[in-house]
Amino acid sequence: MIATRVITAARTFAPRSRSFVPRPGLTRAILGALIGFAIGGGLAVELNAEPGQMLALVYVFGLLGFLTGVGAFRFWLTWAVGREIDASEEHAAHGRAGEWQRYFRFTTDHKVIGVQYLVTAFVLFFTAGTAAMFMRFELAQPGIATNKELYNTIMSTHGAMMITVALVSIVGGLGNYLVPIMIGARDMAFPKANALSYWMLPLAILLVAINPFLGGFDSGWTAYPPLSQQANLGQQAYLMAFITVGVSSILSAINFLVTVFRMRAPGMSLMRMPIFVWALTVTAALALIATSVVAAAFTMLLFDRLMGTAFFRASRGGDVILFQHLFWFYSHPAVYIMALPGLGAILEVVPVFARKPLFAYPLAVLSFISIGVMSFMVWAHHMFVSGMAEFFHIPIMLTTELISVPTGIVFLSALGTIWMGRIHFRVPMLWVFGFIWAFLIGGITGVFLADVPTDIALSDTAFVVAHFHYTIVGGTIFGLFAGTYYWFPKITGRMYSERLGKLHFWWFTLAFNATFIPMFWLGIEGMRRRVADYPAEFGPVNLFISFAAFNIALSVGVFAINMFRSWKSGPVAESNPWRAHTLEWQIASPPPIQNFDEIPTVSANPYQYGSPAATAAAEGGSAS
Repeated sequence: MIATRVITAARTFAPRSRSFVPRPGLTRAILGALIGFAIGGGLAVELNAEPGQMLALVYVFGLLGFLTGVGAFRFWLTWAVGREIDASEEHAAHGRAGEWQRYFRFTTDHKVIGVQYLVTAFVLFFTAGTAAMFMRFELAQPGIATNKELYNTIMSTHGAMMITVALVSIVGGLGNYLVPIMIGARDMAFPKANALSYWMLPLAILLVAINPFLGGFDSGWTAYPPLSQQANLGQQAYLMAFITVGVSSILSAINFLVTVFRMRAPGMSLMRMPIFVWALTVTAALALIATSVVAAAFTMLLFDRLMGTAFFRASRGGDVILFQHLFWFYSHPAVYIMALPGLGAILEVVPVFARKPLFAYPLAVLSFISIGVMSFMVWAHHMFVSGMAEFFHIPIMLTTELISVPTGIVFLSALGTIWMGRIHFRVPMLWVFGFIWAFLIGGITGVFLADVPTDIALSDTAFVVAHFHYTIVGGTIFGLFAGTYYWFPKITGRMYSERLGKLHFWWFTLAFNATFIPMFWLGIEGMRRRVADYPAEFGPVNLFISFAAFNIALSVGVFAINMFRSWKSGPVAESNPWRAHTLEWQIASPPPIQNFDEIPTVSANPYQYGSPAATAAAEGGSAS
């Protein structure tokens, strides 16, 4: 106690040093971006750069200016010039509870960063969904209502934005907010790098959003050359944004892995971690290994456009198939980077609302790890029609079918927990049942596309569109909605409207199935994907699909209204309204800025439902 008072007194009376860079804010970030744009543009003019090179210089300097203005380099610059950052500066960067301004600053509090990610992801989700409505308007009837180039740009922008939502919503949003609390830590291992990983995204997202003003791009999110080497500046904007998001993802993955392996509370062994933490850990490992590969591939493609290299130019000895291998070596693990966090959220919700321990927890953990390892062995099933060596078909087909085994075990873990449970049909649990239906369809149809003969027959048809949406929406978006409703009281301290939540679930689920089930039939009948027009005989089915898709949009509007009203003026939530046993529910809602007054000691696994001692501990609000 005496030593503590001495240290406090020393901090009080010691002269305070100032950081090297003024206190940041969003206004300074915008100003910094504008200055960076001007510097990049001036340099491009001085060098007599081509339009693509000018865009690259303007973006790079604009991004650096934006990050400097928002304060991303403030602490590192202060350290580099030999100045000391005092405790008040660190505290100011962390923010104070209740300050709304900290959501618009470079803030190191993992909870604020989680909310920043989550809100950004939902804004992107609504924007990409709006683009999908334009697509369905075009496809409602055969013929061209707008023009093919505009349709292709809208389709590509929708895909790029939705992939970003799937990648960052649960990992960056719920993961950032919850993982440190769930393992008994006060923050992420690298708080400043954590904030940097978020603030790299706004300009990249803006770059994708404005691509129609740069001529648009029509390659889809896959960006295959040679089309992507020849397309408009909008294509280059997408490539640069993709690379930026990749670097952000790598930073975030490193942070998650170090946090989980180095900052767990005493007593929390790996096999006592909540299953959601396990899902995020495997996801981070996948992102760290795979993202560097696709970032390198996109950088090589960008060099082909800007510097005249020939990595993928067939006319000069390059190999376009190599790009596909590099792309899918990342992008099939990316399917699990999107899906595993959703699976983890589902498995976190099920024990709470079934009032049972998670069924086969060790096998579920092993399955997550197996999925992570095997996901690097199945990428080439996306390339059966690409012209790659035929001897490669059979082993890839077998590994693709084999990965369904650990995925099925995770699925059965949810079913086994539900079986004979005391089920509470609250909104989060409804999304679990929606997930079971949707992900089951996605998994079964994935087996069809793993087999070489059926894959060749169904490649690039509407069947693939339906399968992809049942897998990603079924795994990621259903998991995102389940997790958002489940942890909403924890994040906001408020309860939402159960009535509106149930309306959202039933409306969304019925409209989603009505939209994508008919696409399986269209694909079998031969309707191509990524086209603005189609044979007239498919018109009635497409009109029905478009009507159903507009209902998806309306249901998401119900969700937005419910979340906004509830966050603003919903009933005050109890600290543990669900009587859950994991650590995040054993503290106040929303959590205090330091998470825990004292780091807890963990003495049991998180799913001891039915144990009198564990039940008493949960109802008493203690962390055990």
